[in-house]
Amino acid sequence: MTTDFEKRLNLLDIEHRQLLKKPNEIAGLGNGVFDRYKNPVLTAAHTPLFWRYDLNPETNPYLMERFGINATFNAGAIKLNGKYLMVVRVEGADRKSFFAVAESLDGISNFTFWEYPVDLPETDEPDTNVYDMRLTAHQDGWIYGLFCTERRDPDAPAYDQSMAVAACGIARTKDLLTWQRLPDLITNSPQQRNVVLHPEFVDNKYALYTRPQDGFISAGKGGGIGFGLTDAMENARVDEETIIDNKNYHTVYEAKNGQGPTPIKTAKGWLHLAHGVRNTAAGLRYVLYMFMTDLHDLTKVLHKPGGYFLAPEGEERTGDVSNVVFCNGWIADDDGTVYIYYASSDTRMHVATSTIDKLVDYVMNTPADGLRSASSVNTLSRLIDGNVCLNHDSPD
Repeated sequence: MTTDFEKRLNLLDIEHRQLLKKPNEIAGLGNGVFDRYKNPVLTAAHTPLFWRYDLNPETNPYLMERFGINATFNAGAIKLNGKYLMVVRVEGADRKSFFAVAESLDGISNFTFWEYPVDLPETDEPDTNVYDMRLTAHQDGWIYGLFCTERRDPDAPAYDQSMAVAACGIARTKDLLTWQRLPDLITNSPQQRNVVLHPEFVDNKYALYTRPQDGFISAGKGGGIGFGLTDAMENARVDEETIIDNKNYHTVYEAKNGQGPTPIKTAKGWLHLAHGVRNTAAGLRYVLYMFMTDLHDLTKVLHKPGGYFLAPEGEERTGDVSNVVFCNGWIADDDGTVYIYYASSDTRMHVATSTIDKLVDYVMNTPADGLRSASSVNTLSRLIDGNVCLNHDSPD
């Protein structure tokens, strides 16, 4: 006779297998710059059953979840050994995040988690929480993972259990299986999040994109995407941060902004994907935007389209922290396809696809933000004028 335990386990297994095998397809015509897909590529339900359940009927007779998974989001990404891999921020029901690798053969569907999460070594000062890893396959042969390490602020009063200090943690690997932890990055900034390693040496040094910040949440007088150099990654130290892309009043990045994934090298310049934050009556709104820097002078911004590149739509707008999209991982494939892995509302992972040619065209030929309503009207009028002329020149 089949027990209730066996029946429930069988149903859970069927449901989980169906989810992992679910196909994914492009959702609609899109905007011509990128394609969205109908289904998220990872959710909490994608995590293995043997992570969430004790499968022993003697110790878990009701087959209850013993380790709750709240969300899967903010993943770094890399293609390795022919597979599309994400190092995912997995958040448990206890609010602690950890990293886990999920793989797919086509980059858009059937992502499956590796058996164990990442065994990330700690420093002498243990992390309370780690999250949002950016992966960089560096010229030196290592794959570096830079992430946020969070610890309680030692100066916080006992009654305030929310004050924290964010720093940049550093680890490196060759295979995403075995990780070597290095000391945290040292900068002059009180808080440091969204740090990204440039993939090539600059003047025989390692180049880092930083985000100096005064407070854990508020950028204060800090903010903007910074740039700095360090002699080595083993004891990385950036003494001078040059802001290459600043906050700006009444834009999608007026409150704060930060580098997303590692920039992609093209013939025209380095493509950057970043996130911008603004305040609204409903709270902070996160969107993605792009810009391009010079191939040789990484601090020189050549092109920057106005407004956002990608913003939350539909179900993407709801979740643990609503009205948010965030990207810290993308993959440029050999055929020119770009897989953009973005999270929505701190809850789930999605993919959007484009190409190097499309993204370069978008960045170079989309008008910049004129920073005034009148400038927006002028930009739109020029576009209308051109289209009207085309229409008039068309044969009857």
